[in-house]
Amino acid sequence: MPLVFRPARVDELARAEALVTRSINDLTARHGFGAIATSRSPDFQSFCLRDDPRGTWLAEDDGEIAGFAQSWVSGRLWFLAELFVAPGRQGQGIGNELLDRTLQHAGQAGATEKSLITFAFNVVSQGLYVRHGMLPRVPIHLCTAERASLAGYAGGPALRATPIGTSAADLDTLQRLDIATLGVSRETHHRYLLADPRMRGVFLEDEGERVGYAYVAASGHVGPLAVMDAQAMPGAFRAALALAVAGDARQVSVFVPGTSDALAIAASQGMRFTLPMVLMSTGDFGDWTRYLPRNPGFM
Repeated sequence: MPLVFRPARVDELARAEALVTRSINDLTARHGFGAIATSRSPDFQSFCLRDDPRGTWLAEDDGEIAGFAQSWVSGRLWFLAELFVAPGRQGQGIGNELLDRTLQHAGQAGATEKSLITFAFNVVSQGLYVRHGMLPRVPIHLCTAERASLAGYAGGPALRATPIGTSAADLDTLQRLDIATLGVSRETHHRYLLADPRMRGVFLEDEGERVGYAYVAASGHVGPLAVMDAQAMPGAFRAALALAVAGDARQVSVFVPGTSDALAIAASQGMRFTLPMVLMSTGDFGDWTRYLPRNPGFM
């Protein structure tokens, strides 16, 4: 049976994510980082597919998934959340075919800006993305530390954190922050995060004014985080780290752009730079001194 490229179904996403885990671990092990990915429930992938199924594709060979790709669109921004080919199937044109199909999603949705986050050492994939006009723009570092090692840190003032709700006023504030930092609204993504019981979302306040927001997962992972002004980033980052340290997770982690003042704070606390990533896009968009992504798929 020939290789088939087709839209994915919700009930296939768990198998697709198993392929993603194998592919990531194969890649990171070959580059000396070891196996870093663990199998997780495809909650965000299911959300994206239900929200807009045009961006989710499979490559199937005799009933086996040989590749998977998923993109989402917010306003003018098309974002490639995942594109992975099964180990042993690279170099057969599967990735290029999947990318072509997800790029059709951008045209169908009227998105004019295209972007993604990938491993900085994955030069083969970067070559593919560059051929489609997406150039490396911003380095991003995954920073990690044992929660216990951060518990005694006192590195300066932190902003006040108050819970985010789902009222029209709160969603309007989130929209203003996202448009200011990224140029697009991400209301549906905020609704997804706020509905997750494992996630804590807070506004970050300076003298009663909401100047940013942050999310902290029960796993100890920080992000996304956004601030209206880059000068607020140090206080915002300290506040988010304090929330993570106050939790029960063994480890605290965060993706920090190389342009952000938060990177120096992370280093000063002994957080290790454990995985180099890079933002690629068709043009400069967003202010990455004021935004910390959640992960390479969510952005």
